[in-house]
Amino acid sequence: MARTTRIIAGTLVVLVAVAGGYYLYAGADAVVDGAKAAAARGYALLGTRGAPAAQQKAVAPPPPDVGVMDITRADVPLTLAYAGRVASFRSVEIRAMVSGTIMKREYAEGDRVKQGDTLFRIDPRPYQAVYDRANAQLAQARATAHQAEENFNRIQELSSKQVATPKQLDDARAARDQSRAAIQSVEADIENARLNLEFTVVKAPVAGPTALLSPPEGSIVQSQQTVLTTITQLDPAYVNFSITDAELREFRSFSDNLEKPLTDDDITVTLQYGDGTTYPKAGKIIMSSTNVDLRTGTVQIRSVFPNADGGILPGQFVRLLIKGITLQKAIVIPQQAVSQGPQGTFVYAVNAASAAEVRPVRLDREVGNGWIVREGLNEGDRIIADGVMRVRPGAPVKASPYQAKSAAQQAGATPPAAAEAKK
Repeated sequence: MARTTRIIAGTLVVLVAVAGGYYLYAGADAVVDGAKAAAARGYALLGTRGAPAAQQKAVAPPPPDVGVMDITRADVPLTLAYAGRVASFRSVEIRAMVSGTIMKREYAEGDRVKQGDTLFRIDPRPYQAVYDRANAQLAQARATAHQAEENFNRIQELSSKQVATPKQLDDARAARDQSRAAIQSVEADIENARLNLEFTVVKAPVAGPTALLSPPEGSIVQSQQTVLTTITQLDPAYVNFSITDAELREFRSFSDNLEKPLTDDDITVTLQYGDGTTYPKAGKIIMSSTNVDLRTGTVQIRSVFPNADGGILPGQFVRLLIKGITLQKAIVIPQQAVSQGPQGTFVYAVNAASAAEVRPVRLDREVGNGWIVREGLNEGDRIIADGVMRVRPGAPVKASPYQAKSAAQQAGATPPAAAEAKK
């Protein structure tokens, strides 16, 4: 047992000695490596300070290659995009005009109906009885009127012979006039009874799809209270969108400055669904709101689209593209030419000494892959459109004509020629 303990203790001592030697060896190497690195830095510093000026200039980087474009003015067609929402042209609640029991529903809930189609039939028997009674009263009133007319003629003849008194003549005239008025009153009752009888057949006032819910057959409806169904007229379809009051003023000012102000017929509207699919028929703007929304500060604009096939449904969120507006003599620069700094937006212009200088600009709208410049650039200026990240203010540049990249190159696709070269 004592021997085993001595063997274990000796082994531990050997392990500790080995570990200590390795630590001393590694530390020495780290010290040596650190000294070598410090010496190298010192030699490099001394060599740089002692090198001639010609050698220092030789190591300066060459001017960066940049793509430069000349600023020109041109007419730029604008395509304005807005988010819109579809609204029905007309939504009509069909209410019962007479009270009674629904005898039959002539359509299936949710079906499309045409104008004039029969929708419901209300029990007509009570109203038929009223109509018949009114016709009987009319016959009675006509008989009474005929008797009063004959009596008046007779009294009038006797009065002319000094046989009847003036009071008798006045009474006969009043009776005649009352009988005539009674006929008119009964005729009005007949017309009212005829209308009520006609209202027992409920017809569609407009064309469109019906609501999915309606009172079942056998239900009792109340006059002018019970909603039988709702018909939504889809053709045409309204699409409403909003613009800021500043944009509205800008558009009006732009139109007023043209030789021929823009009209609603000059502007076309294209509709796109949420998945980017384009609606095949173009619309037009028909009106704008006269009030500014107090919550959003926007003005609502209404456009209208033909919708005979019902492809546009009320409540849909869509994207509208407004075309037909052209900015005259505008300056457009590529998006990659624009930079943002502490003082705002700027571009790099190339001066006569082929050096880059900062030129603050004020941008207007985005068009395609570029920006319209409102202020800061003039026709004939030269700006850096490619290689902006390699440019420093006041530093010389190596300018070459800017060549706009194709859509495939911007997306990172390899051109066919380059692909063949790689093969």
